[in-house]
Amino acid sequence: MLARARSPLPWLGGLLALYLLAPIVAFVARLHTGVSSAPGVRSALLTSLLTATISATAIAVLGVPLAYLLARARGLGSRLLTALVALPLALPPLMSGLLLLYVLGPDTIAGRIFDGELTDTRIGIVLAQIFVAAPFLIIAARAAFVAVDPALEDMAAALGHGRLSRFWRVAVPAALPGIGAGLLLAWLRSFGEFGATVILAYHPYSLPVFTFVQFGETGLPATMLPIAVALAAALSVLLLAGVRAPRRRRRRVVPAMPPPASSQFPPVLDFALVKHLGAFSLRVSHRASSPRLALLGASGAGKTLTLRLLAGLTATETGHIRTASRALHDLPTERRGIGYVPQQPALLPRRTVWRQITFGVGAQPALAAWWLTSLGLDGLENRYPDELSGGQQRRVAIARALAIEPGVLLLDEPFSGLDAPVRDRLRRELRCLQRENDLSTVIVTHDPEEAALLADEIIVLEEGRVLQAGSRESVFQSPRSPQVAALLGIANTHRASIIASDRILSNGVEIGAPAGELPGGTEVIWCVRPEHIVLSGQGRYPAVLLDDADLGFIRELTVFLEDSLQLTVRTSEPLQLRIGQTLRVDIPLEHIAVWPLPGRARDETPVSAPVAYPPI
Repeated sequence: MLARARSPLPWLGGLLALYLLAPIVAFVARLHTGVSSAPGVRSALLTSLLTATISATAIAVLGVPLAYLLARARGLGSRLLTALVALPLALPPLMSGLLLLYVLGPDTIAGRIFDGELTDTRIGIVLAQIFVAAPFLIIAARAAFVAVDPALEDMAAALGHGRLSRFWRVAVPAALPGIGAGLLLAWLRSFGEFGATVILAYHPYSLPVFTFVQFGETGLPATMLPIAVALAAALSVLLLAGVRAPRRRRRRVVPAMPPPASSQFPPVLDFALVKHLGAFSLRVSHRASSPRLALLGASGAGKTLTLRLLAGLTATETGHIRTASRALHDLPTERRGIGYVPQQPALLPRRTVWRQITFGVGAQPALAAWWLTSLGLDGLENRYPDELSGGQQRRVAIARALAIEPGVLLLDEPFSGLDAPVRDRLRRELRCLQRENDLSTVIVTHDPEEAALLADEIIVLEEGRVLQAGSRESVFQSPRSPQVAALLGIANTHRASIIASDRILSNGVEIGAPAGELPGGTEVIWCVRPEHIVLSGQGRYPAVLLDDADLGFIRELTVFLEDSLQLTVRTSEPLQLRIGQTLRVDIPLEHIAVWPLPGRARDETPVSAPVAYPPI
């Protein structure tokens, strides 16, 4: 409470509020003295209400699409058009009316065509109001469309919705609060418009023009009734606009739930993709032999871009995307028959879970209900996105993509940002779905464990290039380069030099390693997985224990060999250890991989025995 009192914000805001309210309070205080009659005020009020409503409707019909196009367009032309349509805000209303006379006046082409009906009529009032009020909607709606998550429209395209459907069913509902605010401002501005109206359509009187006439003829007392009427009308509209419609909780009858049709031959992808984005260049090609792929790499490697190219959300410059039965590269996203799950769930606002899952074009209610049950979403059909946990939202996104029976399911790091138990459970559920329903999937991940769990083939990417691609076993057992080993999470990776065909020198420590035919003195990179280092009383290497971290299911030890080479060891043995204790360890030669230092040799293929990876 004390901090709030010390803050200047309430004082600054309160000062402006006081200034805005003071004239209204002063006016209301004068009402007790009585209000003079003002013949014609009712007709003027009806004119203003009618014309403002017609103007706001026309502004909404024409202005919302314009705002959407301005929000999606890029370049100088878009910025120039945005500035031009906002110009009426900067002009005095009187000048706006004069400008309109150059186009709509009695002596203009339009004026002669309509026989002067564009001025001094209600049509003239509407035209004046549209000119001065439309920018309020356009600017507010454009800002709202810019703020809409692009993933919502990407998701809708992958679910089969064309451009017009994405605009009407996705972009407009998502931007509705901003559109509503802009439309309210446009109506209020139209209702109170005076300057342009008095130039273009002095008759019939709108309420502001009528008030001006009363003031000019009789003075201030005669304006009290029209001012009171205007305040009451505007306040009523503002209060009605603030009323929120209750959420619909329509209970739905879940239809019969047959399992989805299983295919003995799920689609297998064959693709070659080329794309340049600024300084970044992507060249990825692969002919899969399995329906389950993983794109593995660090942030910025091009994984998400590759997935978007496969989905058609970003256009490839050259190349192809094919399955055994279809060529996809020439088809728009909505016709590729793919399911797409973006990094965030991209759930549509103000739609229940059931409406989310059945949103796709051709989504079958029975199949949607089957996935609803299979993914543990029973009982959540009538909930809204903000009533779901993070894990439930991800399940809804997966069910929505599967309800259209996609040929291929694309998943862009679908479990990132979730708590570890939730993430592990969803991974296992997705693995079961893959196996039980013959799903063809491509999953983007930077987690080697996730790639091993959810894919039979792995493509390792770095800076838009394929470092290695092949079966899960071949990639994990024989990483082609130190970069691949690092991306696979092999902790013990060090530099060394060759001493002999079976020995290397790393940080002053001689390590038994298969150096092959590399000559002595050759600089190399070597690695060994932490779980392959063995603690043994008869071990070859003396070591000192630096750290002992109990991870629950496994212990991770940090040891120093001869006080110079640090290694990580993972073991599940229940050992009694203390920091600083001397140990002995073995590093089996068959589990060590050795590569020539990149740039020092042409071939980065390991010269050692493969690095094994535990079976899944």
